[in-house]
Amino acid sequence: MSIEQENHHPGDSRFFSKSGPYTIETLVKETGAQLNSPDVLTKDIQYTGIAPLQIASSSEVSFLDNKRYLPLLAQTKAGVVIVAPAFADKVPQTSHALVTSNPYLAWARVATLFYPKTPAKPGVHPTAYIHPDAVIHPSVEVQAFAVVMNGVHINKECIIGAHSVIEQGVQIGQYCRIGNHVSLSHAVLGDRVTLYSGARIGQDGFGFAIGEQGFVSIPQIGKVILKNDVEVGANSTIDRGSVKDTIIGEGSRLDNLVQIGHNVEMGRCCIVVSQAGISGSTQLGDFVTIAAQAGLIGHIHIGDHARVGAQCGVMSDVEAKSDVIGSPAMPFKEFFKNVAFLRRMAKSSKGKEDSQK
Repeated sequence: MSIEQENHHPGDSRFFSKSGPYTIETLVKETGAQLNSPDVLTKDIQYTGIAPLQIASSSEVSFLDNKRYLPLLAQTKAGVVIVAPAFADKVPQTSHALVTSNPYLAWARVATLFYPKTPAKPGVHPTAYIHPDAVIHPSVEVQAFAVVMNGVHINKECIIGAHSVIEQGVQIGQYCRIGNHVSLSHAVLGDRVTLYSGARIGQDGFGFAIGEQGFVSIPQIGKVILKNDVEVGANSTIDRGSVKDTIIGEGSRLDNLVQIGHNVEMGRCCIVVSQAGISGSTQLGDFVTIAAQAGLIGHIHIGDHARVGAQCGVMSDVEAKSDVIGSPAMPFKEFFKNVAFLRRMAKSSKGKEDSQK
């Protein structure tokens, strides 16, 4: 099949396993949304999947969470559309509206309903190496060329990806997903932790003393603790602690290509976006967001619900619920006030130059 002949509908069966179909009653229960036409619940209508507004069919579910896509909503053929109350009257009569204050959350739940995580297929591939002292639940799937060393404990229904290495003593909770080519050492994982391909967890932290003859490396004798429901993106790295532990709080999400230094402590449900780096011993409160390419120096504290903008250079503590941007970091309003001032100065300078010509 040529690229031109490819079907561009989401959920390609070569890559994704789908469940369903589901009735609209099931969709209502799953999302907690309000149906704009309750009489439909008495009808045996089945919905087979999800799709964007512009290509969804009458047997599929779609959603709208941004008013810029209202023209697509007007033309959609989707059987069900998840929307906020403000857009409920914009849903075509040919579609049923599921109305909720958080359409994106409802959409996530419906998408997960149709495309749940692939369950583990119990068994160890013949090419994998399992140390005799490792303890692995019978429901665990260990894929090709994976290595599991002595003292490792892996709880039920985990997947260990191809070519991954689980070093001595690592503890892995239930329902974890360890991607391909992951290295995992000096670590304790909670339940439902996901490490995507190429993640490096538990390597030495960047710690050394400077002597007359050069550098003296300091043994890093802490570990990494990944609490329940943490996700770590592809090719991200988390160093183990030096004399205390590096801790990633429950429900936190790290994007691809993120660096977490030794002794960092992150609270619950933090977000760290691609190419950001957090230096050693920095502490993040709960629900902190660190945007792409931001850099945080060590030994600072970021308060609960604070947001750090893209390419921000953070060199001191950030108060809870603060929004900072720039390098050095400063409050959003101050940053844009400075930008506006510089633009006025530049225009004024240019005007003086032109008048002198």
